[in-house]
Amino acid sequence: MCLINAQETTKTKPETTPITRTEELLPEPPKKVTKALPVEKKKDSIPPKTYRYGLRVGVDLFKLTRAFYDPNYKGVEFTGDYRITKKYYLAAEIGNENKTTEDVRLSSTAKGTYIKAGFDYNAYENWLDMENIISIGMRYGASTFSQQLNSYKIYNPNPYWGEVPVISAGDKFNGLTASWLEVVAGVKAKVINNVFVGFSLQMKMLISNKQPDNFENLYIPGFNRTYNGNFGVGFNYSVSYLIPIYKKKVVSETPILKTPEVK
Repeated sequence: MCLINAQETTKTKPETTPITRTEELLPEPPKKVTKALPVEKKKDSIPPKTYRYGLRVGVDLFKLTRAFYDPNYKGVEFTGDYRITKKYYLAAEIGNENKTTEDVRLSSTAKGTYIKAGFDYNAYENWLDMENIISIGMRYGASTFSQQLNSYKIYNPNPYWGEVPVISAGDKFNGLTASWLEVVAGVKAKVINNVFVGFSLQMKMLISNKQPDNFENLYIPGFNRTYNGNFGVGFNYSVSYLIPIYKKKVVSETPILKTPEVK
């Protein structure tokens, strides 16, 4: 009986793992702790853009040079624009024209001054400090002028006895006015320092047109030829000079994330 009790006592005793002296002396490995750093804004390495604001004045070379090859025309036009925002410009033109229109049976001369005012929108995105312009804009134009009927022929549907001779008139009509709207598309390119060259195309629509009795305004200064309707076209080729007044810089800041430090 004693032998059986000794064997049962030996089986029920739990087994224990021996612990060595070396394991007790080793410390636990340190835990890795990461700490997120705040976002730091750093200036871009690309130089900032500089926008110049000022008044640009110029002259239409097309009207000045037209007198050399067209004896029936004399005229001059001055142009100007002022930058008010990054993309928008106030724009205006003022001029004077003297144009003789010779038709098959009619000759008349229009003399007068005009002014146009409106805005331009620059649709071109310049690089760095470039100042080129590809613009679209609108103008309101007004003109005051006179018309002189130089000569005319009476139409004869049955010229049995030949053509009716030209009749010299010399009638002059003063105090005529006209107004119109126009859409302008143009280009200006900087060639050297503050000098720009450019050209523009204009589509015009008459709003008002005061005409003399029994006579039509074949040509309106600033509007050009009427072509028996309310629509007209125009073109100019200009050289202008920019008078800088002040500058604006645009600094682009790009957020850069630092690499988290490991402790």
